[in-house]
Amino acid sequence: METSEDPRDFAAVIVFLRRLRGWAQADLAQAAGVSASSLCEYELGKVAPSPRTRQRLAAALGLPLSALHVEAAHARGIRRLMEPAGRLPATGAEPGVGESAAGAALAAEGLATSVVAAYLAELAADPGSDRPPAGPPAAEDRLQAPPLWARLSGYAHGDRLFLVEVGGEFRSWALCELLCAESVKVAADQPGPAVELAELALRIARLVPGGKAWRSRLGGYAGGHLGNARRVSGDLPAADECFHTARRLWRAGAAVPALLDPSRLPDLEASLRREQRRQQEALALLQEAAATCPTAEGVARILINKAKTLEELGDCEGAIATLRDAAPLVEKQADPHLLFALRFNLLVNLCFLGRHAEAEPMLPEVRELAARLGNDLDSVRLRWLEGRIAAGLGRTEEALAALGEVREAFIARGIAYDAALVTLELAVLLADLGRTREVKRLARETAPIFKAQGVRREALATLKLFCQAAQKETLTAALARKFLADLRRA
Repeated sequence: METSEDPRDFAAVIVFLRRLRGWAQADLAQAAGVSASSLCEYELGKVAPSPRTRQRLAAALGLPLSALHVEAAHARGIRRLMEPAGRLPATGAEPGVGESAAGAALAAEGLATSVVAAYLAELAADPGSDRPPAGPPAAEDRLQAPPLWARLSGYAHGDRLFLVEVGGEFRSWALCELLCAESVKVAADQPGPAVELAELALRIARLVPGGKAWRSRLGGYAGGHLGNARRVSGDLPAADECFHTARRLWRAGAAVPALLDPSRLPDLEASLRREQRRQQEALALLQEAAATCPTAEGVARILINKAKTLEELGDCEGAIATLRDAAPLVEKQADPHLLFALRFNLLVNLCFLGRHAEAEPMLPEVRELAARLGNDLDSVRLRWLEGRIAAGLGRTEEALAALGEVREAFIARGIAYDAALVTLELAVLLADLGRTREVKRLARETAPIFKAQGVRREALATLKLFCQAAQKETLTAALARKFLADLRRA
């Protein structure tokens, strides 16, 4: 049997199997007839055990030597070839099944000497800290989630996965719920970390105590948040797959007492359907969410989501009315994220209706909220709003400067559709001024950028017509406005 030459492979397997049996290092060292210091070296991945020591360790763990080698080879192969963590299981697979084989792989993926050393030191100081929560899931478990997350948050993603695998106290449904909330919180500005947080939540969901139905319910909840994170990161097909499986898992766990907010899954899925231009489906999902939401804060969030969907359907008056319905709930909660979304979306819809003078006095409050939140993308979108208001009030040079900055920011971030919208807004202003040469330059820069960034076909066709008209110097302000309206509908 081929053996692994990488000490980390055996380290992952030894740590995982030892902890699976509930043994301390001293227990395994005594059973295998090796010194505690040598075993520590093996588990830290500093050196690989000799063939004779491997035989002793395997016997002590109740395994044939060949099985130890297979597990080490498994860990090595998965570390090199493992697919991105956090994908939901294929339809038909249940959470929690086959986890023991994957444990060593995940440990190998996340193993780091500093992580293992810190964790073992913590266990030595408090041997009872590795026990999973006792008793059935209860609302009081939420009190333990923030301290658990404080312990995990300083580690890299792979290390967190490792600690969840070997540390029983991290198998907490409340920690899973908290990670889902954190994923949503960071998604707008940091889609990569949002995916990682949702992946970690999904890993915990598959390991929590409480039975198959509870793991399924929790897996559906976490899976919906992973779908949301993948949506924000631009991977709509993966997001769609996540929501499909999340729905199935959620329904399979319907008999579990209601600890999780049942409105979150349809609310998050509605945002995906909106981005897929399936607006009526989005509105139906939001109606489902509103009917099951247990909190005023949640209802406010759903109303803001509904207003955004109405805006994209072209019903700006309906969007404003919905935002005004949400306002008392949002102001009562005093959540700066919800308050920013409420105020910002109200100003956007006022601009679409040509009510720029009504919108401008509200800008200082929105600027203050954006500064408090410190979200770079929010700041870019606020600058876009400032440019639109300046254009609507006839301050053209101010508008051109603002929209030019926004266009560059969206292109740099790969947000192609919004960059295309800003480009046409700039073209309208320049065409109004008769600055044909600048319009031609804008068109010349536009085509290769948006083709490379994967703008969907209908929008790309509109941009192509814009570029052709600009190059032929037949683009009028009226035609530019038509292209802009077509692009918003695409």
